[in-house]
Amino acid sequence: MLDALLVSSSAVALAEMGDKTQLLALMLAARYRKPLPIVAGIFLATVLNHAMAASLGAWLTHHLGPDALRWIVGLSFLAVAGWMLVPDKVDEDEVKLPSGLGVLAATTVAFFIAEMGDKTQIATVVLAARYPLDFLQVVCGTTLGMMIANVPAVFVGDRLTARLPMDWIHRGSALLFALMGLGTLLFA
Repeated sequence: MLDALLVSSSAVALAEMGDKTQLLALMLAARYRKPLPIVAGIFLATVLNHAMAASLGAWLTHHLGPDALRWIVGLSFLAVAGWMLVPDKVDEDEVKLPSGLGVLAATTVAFFIAEMGDKTQIATVVLAARYPLDFLQVVCGTTLGMMIANVPAVFVGDRLTARLPMDWIHRGSALLFALMGLGTLLFA
C-alpha cells in the first residue's frame, strides 16, 4: 500500500549520501549559518524538482507500451546503480550562489539547479514510471529521502559525514537500485 513511498524515500536517502547536493547543503550551512532557511530552501527546491521529474516518469508510462517501459525502467535502475558507485565532488570555487538573494531564495535556486540531471532526479523519473499509480507517494518519498540525508548535514555538517562509511553507503545504494532493476526486468 505504501510501497512507493517507502521504496522512494529509502532509495533517495541512500543515494543522496555523499551526493553533490548533500555537499552543497554542507557548503550552504558553513557559509550562511542559518539552518532553518537552508532546510526550507532544500525542501522547496526538492518538491519542485521532483514533482517535475515524477511528471516526466508519469508521462512516459502513458506514452510507452508496457514492455518498452519495463525494459527502460529496469535498465535505468541498473544504470543508476552503476552511477551510485561514482562519488560526487563539488568544488566551492565552481559553485556560484545567486547573489542579491536571501538565504532561502539562494538555497532554493542553488539546490534546484544542482538537482537537475542528478542521480536522485533521474531516480525520481524512474520511480514514478515504476509506480505510475502512486505519483504523490513517489514525490513525497523522494522528497522525504532528500530531507533525511540533507537536514542532518545542515545541522551537524562535517561531523556527521566524516564518520559515515560513504563507500559502504554507496555500495548499499547501488545494490538497492540493482535489485529494483532486476526485479523490474524479471518480475514486472
